[in-house]
Amino acid sequence: MNRYPVVLSWMITLLIPVFLLMTAIRLLITPIYPQLEYRAPGFPPDTYGFSLDERLHWATISIDYLTNNAGIEYLADQRLADGSSLYNPRELSHMLDVKILVKQMIFAWYVIGAALIALVFWAWRSGWLVELLYGLKRGGWLAIGLIVTILVAVVLSFSALFTAFHRVFFTGDTWLFAYSDSLIRLFPMRFWQDAFILVGAFTLLGGMLAIYAGRKWLQNVR
Repeated sequence: MNRYPVVLSWMITLLIPVFLLMTAIRLLITPIYPQLEYRAPGFPPDTYGFSLDERLHWATISIDYLTNNAGIEYLADQRLADGSSLYNPRELSHMLDVKILVKQMIFAWYVIGAALIALVFWAWRSGWLVELLYGLKRGGWLAIGLIVTILVAVVLSFSALFTAFHRVFFTGDTWLFAYSDSLIRLFPMRFWQDAFILVGAFTLLGGMLAIYAGRKWLQNVR
């Protein structure tokens, strides 16, 4: 018996949750998210003086930096109305770390997306669509299980989850800042809490669609 369709089916199972999660994160790394988030009911104002328009302006520039090809001088050259720097050296260092992480994620996202497309084409040409669809279904269930776990953690203690996330991806306490720093003023905890929830909701929906599509298409393939 040829084993490679089974192995590749399980590869699809493992790739689906990662791809859905990365897709959700990529959708939030756009100026659209702060446009909606800053206007959300109950979103905390900046007690140090940024207006809504200023927040949107600086958030857009900051997010643009994460996805463009500019160096850290792109942010280092930004000046507030009083002539002071938008970000201090510690914040700039963290933003550089974040950009590296985002770039790596986007590259991996493209690679995984291309791999999934190639596997679909291979399955269609080689006659193992049934195995592929079972992998799609399992991937949907795995995505749901992963996101339910994350959302439960958000409800129980978002602060602990947020801290654990940063300890995994960043060194030491380089991600800790004063409340008066621009990064906290632009992106307070509520910003990230809602982002985690939206990423979870999108991934959960994607998992449900994967299960539905797998079941529906299996009926037609058999």
